[in-house]
Amino acid sequence: MIELAIIGGTGLTSLEDLKITNREIIHTPYGEPSGPLVYGELCGKNIVFLPRHGPGHVIPPHKINYRANIWALNDVGAKKILAINAVGGIREDMQPGRLVFPDQIVDYTWSRGSTYFEEGLTNVTHIDFSYPYCEELRQSLLEAVRACGLEGIDGGTYATTQGPRLETAAEVNRLESDGCDLVGMTGMPEAALARELELCYACCAVVANMAAGRGEGEITMEEIEANVLTGMDDVRVLLHKLLEKDLCKD
Repeated sequence: MIELAIIGGTGLTSLEDLKITNREIIHTPYGEPSGPLVYGELCGKNIVFLPRHGPGHVIPPHKINYRANIWALNDVGAKKILAINAVGGIREDMQPGRLVFPDQIVDYTWSRGSTYFEEGLTNVTHIDFSYPYCEELRQSLLEAVRACGLEGIDGGTYATTQGPRLETAAEVNRLESDGCDLVGMTGMPEAALARELELCYACCAVVANMAAGRGEGEITMEEIEANVLTGMDDVRVLLHKLLEKDLCKD
């Protein structure tokens, strides 16, 4: 039984210490996922891992086949999904390297395949998306953070923009006025698709940089990469604690 599926974002294209048991290419009605599913054992637990941007980090956010990714994980029996996302911090306390566990999301993307409910329907289907993240898994992540002694931020609204360019300072001002606390490019439609398939889905966001106009000077890839590396070290510690303490079990 798969106890947890992990979708790795920027900076997490593989899992250290994962005892790989199998790799599998899944074909879905929506095309090919970002890459083969990687099965293995971590802390004695069965997990499946999928790098969102592909094994070589070559798929930009707006070209990711989100429907195929979520479908594939559901198809192999995953019931809980932990999404790792690199983001920009809008709120002052969301500094680079911090881990954030958002509880809300606002979608600013367009033209992405965003639903399974559009062809061959007997009835028009709507999902309740009032609270987009699985609170059970979100609380388990917060418990694991506390057990590790790491600094994690409980809650926040994730603005999902189209990408692949970063936002303007004026756009970030608009996001803040809309009530958003952090900004990334991959949170949607991933979260909604998981809800459509009735999967438990939560996000661990790693702040890679202060959003446009919130820091000093230009945002550079060198800055982002350095902060992501630091944050992903904490993510790996978090994953170990989550699995060691069986916090992701039903």
